[in-house]
Amino acid sequence: MSTEKTTPPTPASETAAPADTLGRPLRDLRISVTDRCNFRCPYCMPKEVFGRKYKFLPRSELLTFEEITRLAGIFSALGVRKLRLTGGEPTIRRGLPKLVRMLSAVDGIEDLAMTTNASRLTAMAPELRQAGLRRVTVSLDSLDDARFREMSGAEFPVDLVLEGIEAARRAGLLPVKINVVVKRGVNEDDALAIARRFRGPDYIVRFIEYMDVGTTNGWRTDDVVPAAEIIDTIGRELPLEAIDPNYRGEVARRWRYADGKGEVGFIASVTEPFCGDCTRARLSADGQLYTCLFAVKGHDLRQLLRDGASDEEIEAFLRGLWSRRTDRYSEQRTEKTATRRHKVEMSYIGG
Repeated sequence: MSTEKTTPPTPASETAAPADTLGRPLRDLRISVTDRCNFRCPYCMPKEVFGRKYKFLPRSELLTFEEITRLAGIFSALGVRKLRLTGGEPTIRRGLPKLVRMLSAVDGIEDLAMTTNASRLTAMAPELRQAGLRRVTVSLDSLDDARFREMSGAEFPVDLVLEGIEAARRAGLLPVKINVVVKRGVNEDDALAIARRFRGPDYIVRFIEYMDVGTTNGWRTDDVVPAAEIIDTIGRELPLEAIDPNYRGEVARRWRYADGKGEVGFIASVTEPFCGDCTRARLSADGQLYTCLFAVKGHDLRQLLRDGASDEEIEAFLRGLWSRRTDRYSEQRTEKTATRRHKVEMSYIGG
């Protein structure tokens, strides 16, 4: 397989990159490769909604690997430097290593990562790394098997997820990031145990405030455990020091252990919104582009692709779309908008 870079339609440069109405550049693209998942996490795909009779997208409506790669090249020309594969559960998409190989050859892309539940990572990690994947983020909300099954909505042992994390580490998909969604009265007591388990240079744990993504997860403000509370809980045993972000738009607030043994992050979209530095766009599995995690509607790129639009025409469409972007939902969130606004589901655009 050739490793030659795929040249984007126009040169990518800082001056050519569009900025939105708040001066935010476009730097990150999250690509959902499937809307299906083998877990039913209540905060993402509650089984009461996504049950046996739920109709997922037919394969004909999914973007092909060639369409995804073509769009990645166009986004690169607009300044995107990071791609993250998501779902649903991305490892369910047949032939995923082939897509990774194709995307890793796109000129201008500096980081190619994936978010996964790790249920298939033990078998796939080496091949994905060889294909060009650089890092993985694994969703893991508890180390207790019974609680993990409750929060994943699946009869899947937590030990197999831990095996997948270890497989990713051995394959060199480093650092392995561990995402922990914390919900009041469910798993806040797990935070310290998870921090202890994954302390060291090969891992970064990120604790995420329970968010009102979509309209089916029954979100309430009473269920939110503020990041400051988790920092305090961990810091009492493992002292922490705040450190600067790695780059503009990094969503996690970074802290390092005072003894130098690694770092931990906190994503506080509810109590400390970070809209002002958001550089992300999200592409759904069927080609809808969303400019915010809490968006109400998307913009159909699949139709442009399949109607024969040129790369230049698609680039112009995206440039205009991003330059008009005004999204800052987390800064404007109220109890009313959180519970009544019909927002796109997280499982559809990959968080």
